[in-house]
Amino acid sequence: MIRILHTADWQVGKPFGSFGPDQRGELRAERFAVVARIAALAKARGCHAVLVAGDAFDDNTISDREIVRTLEAMSGFSGPWILLPGNHDSALAVSVWSRIAVLTSQPGKWPQLIIADKPDIIELQDGQVAVLPAPLVRRHEVSDLTQWFDDAQTRPGAVRIGLAHGAVLGRLPEKAESLNPISDTRAVSAQLDYLALGDWHGFVEIAPRTVYSGTPEPDRYPANRPGHVVIVEIDGPGATPRIDAQATGRFVWKNMALSLNGDIAVLDDAMAQLPQPADTLINLALSGSVNLRERVALEERLKYWHSRLFDLRVKDDDLLDAPDEDDLAGIDVAGFVREAIELLRAKAADPSDPQREAASMALRMAYVEHRRLGGS
Repeated sequence: MIRILHTADWQVGKPFGSFGPDQRGELRAERFAVVARIAALAKARGCHAVLVAGDAFDDNTISDREIVRTLEAMSGFSGPWILLPGNHDSALAVSVWSRIAVLTSQPGKWPQLIIADKPDIIELQDGQVAVLPAPLVRRHEVSDLTQWFDDAQTRPGAVRIGLAHGAVLGRLPEKAESLNPISDTRAVSAQLDYLALGDWHGFVEIAPRTVYSGTPEPDRYPANRPGHVVIVEIDGPGATPRIDAQATGRFVWKNMALSLNGDIAVLDDAMAQLPQPADTLINLALSGSVNLRERVALEERLKYWHSRLFDLRVKDDDLLDAPDEDDLAGIDVAGFVREAIELLRAKAADPSDPQREAASMALRMAYVEHRRLGGS
């Protein structure tokens, strides 16, 4: 029986440029931490090898320090690591892979690396396993680089495992399939016992014997089961592989949509369901309508959750301010100022008014300022 750990899309060195310095540093550091968790898991499960199906690194220009930290994180597993160049870390003439070759030629304790930068068969376990890689030598290809698997001659009785990075045709969203195509029947046509894939960042068995492991540490919001690696057990040639997705991620990236409609307690109720707020990144879309008192209270609750969550991003374009009579009574003014307030109220309530957002903000500011100055 052969047991491998299949992973992909570590993207070590990803800049996370839309975050502040502290968050950015923590997100980047977690890429190294998850590699160490993968090594520990491979050791604990007695894996014969770890297969990395592309994009171990975010690009070919990452620093030597980031490379060395990655290799150090891999040291917890002493077996072979087969690393496939993907679209982010393609096997250019000068690449992260050529730099790794130079670094690991120096004295030191390095992991057992096999860089699969050529479409050549890699044998493991004294020939019991044949790994067929399809490395990317440029960022994008229009042809299917796994085509050669069909004619690859391996030892009789060897377990055949394909290793590729790209989009399985007819199984992913159209945009994802535009480049680096892979036939959805490749496992069948090439008589593969397992096809280990990278590029799609969520775990999915997308076709027979064909699996995306997804990224082991989430790095974006779509809910497609990121944060996993796959333990694969194969009894022998032709046997159905046993596929076990293992959770490895720390951070949770979550899209959340809430309709308030005068009840801002909905926000607290939803956030209270999060098991680890400090490790959760929320992309929050708000809709519905609130009066000005509720809007002020909502801003306070959002401020609180900003402090509790690792990150909170709020889109409230579809949340309308709907000032009621109590709000306007709270802005104790008369004459032309009252007329202006009424005009702003009308604009804020009209979704088709191009000045709706500005009017809503002006009403809010008037309400908050009036309260600050001692108004009711």
